[in-house]
Amino acid sequence: MPKINIFWFRRDLRLEDNAGLYHALRSEAPVLPLFIFDKNILDDLEDKKDARVEFIHQEITRLSSELKEHDSSIAVRYGFPQEVWKSLLETHDIGAVYINHDFEPYAKDRDEAIRQLLDEKNIPLHTFKDHVIFEKDEVVKDDGNPYTVFTPYSRKWLAKLESEMVEMETPGGDEQEVSFYLKPYPTEKYSSNYFKTKPLDIPSLEDMGFEKTDIEFPSRTVSQGLIKNYGETRNFPAVDGTSRLGVHFRFGTISIREKARKARGLSKTYLNELIWRDFYAAILWHFPHVVGGPFRREYEDIEWRNKDAEFKAWCEGKTGYPLVDAGMRELNATGYMHNRVRMVTASFLTKHLLIDWRWGEAYFAKKLLDFDLSSNNGGWQWAAGCGTDAAPYFRIFNPASQLDKFDKNLKYVKKWVPEYGTNKYPDPIVDHKMARERCLETYKRALK
Repeated sequence: MPKINIFWFRRDLRLEDNAGLYHALRSEAPVLPLFIFDKNILDDLEDKKDARVEFIHQEITRLSSELKEHDSSIAVRYGFPQEVWKSLLETHDIGAVYINHDFEPYAKDRDEAIRQLLDEKNIPLHTFKDHVIFEKDEVVKDDGNPYTVFTPYSRKWLAKLESEMVEMETPGGDEQEVSFYLKPYPTEKYSSNYFKTKPLDIPSLEDMGFEKTDIEFPSRTVSQGLIKNYGETRNFPAVDGTSRLGVHFRFGTISIREKARKARGLSKTYLNELIWRDFYAAILWHFPHVVGGPFRREYEDIEWRNKDAEFKAWCEGKTGYPLVDAGMRELNATGYMHNRVRMVTASFLTKHLLIDWRWGEAYFAKKLLDFDLSSNNGGWQWAAGCGTDAAPYFRIFNPASQLDKFDKNLKYVKKWVPEYGTNKYPDPIVDHKMARERCLETYKRALK
């Protein structure tokens, strides 16, 4: 039995510009790609028509097809990772295992358990940065402490990006300056190092107890014009002005380095969105208590109302506030919600209805195609005022003025709330002025 190395795909579902895969392919033994449909995760999903599982299955099938061009394939398993790895260790002579970092709590525990299994066999586990531009302690204050406010973090992030430049050949043969941190990993140069095998079987969605959905997944590509105009169009939900690449970033079907390279030359506003992504990943790394609790611990004492009927109305898009309702219905139907509307709906739930931000966070986690723990958590804590924002709870979005500002012609609202303006549309669930005053009083009591 020939010795092989294994590259374990997780949230990095692409062959091109993949850090861990690149290092694996440069190793001495041929590389067998692996993906595990993790029962620890899948068994917790209530909806067996979960579009994210379908998306992953679609992308794994794509990878299998691409690997076929290299006379290789991907080993796909459905089970508990520790059991899968025990089986692999019995059936394969494994020299080393390669992965990319994942800092979510479950992932850290899972990877540590697999590391211990491999250690028993003296098999090294090599890990690499791939999901973000900067991680861990790469962007910190001069005294070594982590940033907890975005603006100074973003300045340091940009300065670090520009601090070290290298020459990179573009496909056309021209040379351009690019940050060392954005330099791609040329996996294609080592494609002959994949383990040679006929196409391996992939379990079907039905095999795993899931079904296909009718959700349409966004493209992996966007026009340069969209990115260039992003700063002017991103706030208007009726306009096709956002990239909708979130699901691809979440599962690594595109390279964050590639998109940052392009954004750097086209749109500072779009690049700023990628910096937010790194920022929230860093917050999760440095402050793991944000999973399940507020970043600012003094906000633990807020007296949430947590009315089930009001939460149900919010989930279903029946609050009587059209922008909120349009956003929730878009989310329920497509697995996506426009970024501006995410802020409005989250603010409404936490500030107008005084429902615990963790309820909303969990609902988004269940519905969003692009659900990413650190970004979702950071966004909800920002909306609730208990996160890293320097001006926390005083900001309370007025849904009516937000509608007038960003969907004045009601194009977005009418698409998702066709009964708006008729007697079939519900009255507002709460009065804005009263809700605002109630929220301020509640927060002030908690923060005394």
